[in-house]
Amino acid sequence: MRLGLIAGNGRFPFLVLDAARGAGHDVTVIALKEETFPELAECAARPPSATLHWISIGQLGTCIGLLRDAGVTEAVMAGQVKHTKMFDLRPDLALAKVLARLATRNTDSLISGVADALRDQGIRLIDSTAFLQPLMAREGTLTRRAPDAGEQRDLEFGYRVADAIAALDVGQTIAVKSAAVVAVEAMEGTDAMLRRAASLVEGKPLRLVKASGRRRHLLFDVPVVGPQTICVMQETGTTALAVDAGRTLLLDREELLEKANMASITITSTQPQS
Repeated sequence: MRLGLIAGNGRFPFLVLDAARGAGHDVTVIALKEETFPELAECAARPPSATLHWISIGQLGTCIGLLRDAGVTEAVMAGQVKHTKMFDLRPDLALAKVLARLATRNTDSLISGVADALRDQGIRLIDSTAFLQPLMAREGTLTRRAPDAGEQRDLEFGYRVADAIAALDVGQTIAVKSAAVVAVEAMEGTDAMLRRAASLVEGKPLRLVKASGRRRHLLFDVPVVGPQTICVMQETGTTALAVDAGRTLLLDREELLEKANMASITITSTQPQS
């Protein structure tokens, strides 16, 4: 199959590219100049090589044209595009038409509009995790230490709130202390949100909850946790993390869990509520 990969930042696109080639797919990569790590070009050049094109974020028409020229009928979006980029968009005609149809310009509606535009041109978006199922969080306690009673209460409370916020496309993540929401992730990202939360509780331990919302798909904006997340949790005194089972990507799982265990951080994964 000829597969398109629309790549944002982070390691997510690297993982998808390697897994898709390993599954025998001929991959055409559309890399975003403002976001994609330059090293992806080196990764694409390794055998079996993938074709890679660099475009700017607003060039939806160019993206569609390149995918169609390559004979692509299915594509994956992988990697983050910073939410603040929507304020600097220089849309081409294809993207301008998408924007004109949107009632709101949050991430979910914008990418959904792009997905519709791709589908109208015969290119179907598939789940961004389609090739990465072994890297998804399994249900249960993932670390040696399980949450204590106070952490468990905070995580259960936080999960309900985070799920509702994610469903509204405000953000995926919240910081909780003593059954109170200390901070909500918006456009700044998880690390900045955690540091802001830590400044508010003056050294008291925090809990972190990531939720994917009530979406029926994993086409884009999948929650990701990696070793860097654990480093920031340790820095900010965050002792517990809850994520969605089967809907959260764990980068460098062994290193992640080793760092968490060494820092006595507990990580739990729960099946999201329908």
